[in-house]
Amino acid sequence: MILVTGGTGLVGAHLLYHLIKNDEKVRAIYRTKEKIKKVKEVFSFYTDDDSLISKIEWFKADVTEVPSMIPAFVGVKKVYHCAALISFNPKDYREMRKINIHGTAIIVNLAIDAKIDKICFVGSIASVGDSLKGGLITEENEWNKENDNSGYSITKFGAEMEIWRASQEGVDVVIVNPGVILGSGFWQQGSSKLFSQIYKGFKYYTEGITGFVGVKDVVEVMVKLMNSNIKNERFILVSENKSFKEIFYMMATFFGKKMPSKKIKPWQTNIFWRISWLISLLTKKAPLLSKYSAKSAHSVSRYSSEKIENMLPFQFEKIEEVIKRVCKNFTSF
Repeated sequence: MILVTGGTGLVGAHLLYHLIKNDEKVRAIYRTKEKIKKVKEVFSFYTDDDSLISKIEWFKADVTEVPSMIPAFVGVKKVYHCAALISFNPKDYREMRKINIHGTAIIVNLAIDAKIDKICFVGSIASVGDSLKGGLITEENEWNKENDNSGYSITKFGAEMEIWRASQEGVDVVIVNPGVILGSGFWQQGSSKLFSQIYKGFKYYTEGITGFVGVKDVVEVMVKLMNSNIKNERFILVSENKSFKEIFYMMATFFGKKMPSKKIKPWQTNIFWRISWLISLLTKKAPLLSKYSAKSAHSVSRYSSEKIENMLPFQFEKIEEVIKRVCKNFTSF
């Protein structure tokens, strides 16, 4: 039996399809039935067979609550830990610590007790260190706690430390650190919201650079790693390093929309995130832009996926092809 946490998120939903397609016996954690509808939407981008979703054993539980998670591990041999809270809102820091660090610690403890064979943890490039000399960032670049790190970065790094603890207690682990994940579904959340914004005619862009990867590549690598003899390793998963301007232009092209034409400069985002922060204090609503999302919009970070490409081996799909397919799915939904 395979256990998937975060099965009702972008990576988890695409992973579930991949596992079910390969006739794996899968148990997936969910919190509300409403979220399962999002998984059905993702499956619809792959197949018209509505029966596939029924092959999943849905298990209601919360990764932060031990009593609900204990029975979820019965008969399980492999765990894909995809559950996480992604936010750059400082107000969500405590909740991120609870889900990302404490929740992972619970998964690790139960995995050790149940003598699980292997865990695959979905980390992030946010928990990989910067390049000191401006070169490509690799798995060898250590995360620096002295930097001005976002709450998300801190909690994803903390979660990784819990996973490494599992490896010291006899459970094999593999960690993937994807870049910005692009995939179909969950159009109003996370990176998928970019497609919605560009489709509506979003006019602005920045020239910050980071790593991007398709969700299908992420889940394919995860499955390959879990079915291999590779253990106690972490892998950056990035297809290409692109600027947000390039990504937005590709999206606009495939949607047949006008290209974003207004370049936003760092000083402008610095003013805007402060205004957003002030408004959020007055309205009690999440800010439209945070200090760390403003920072990431302009930062230049280039990542190397050479390690995973050499060890599996694996070849990533070009980002242009990923965006083309996702735009098609968006307009057909």
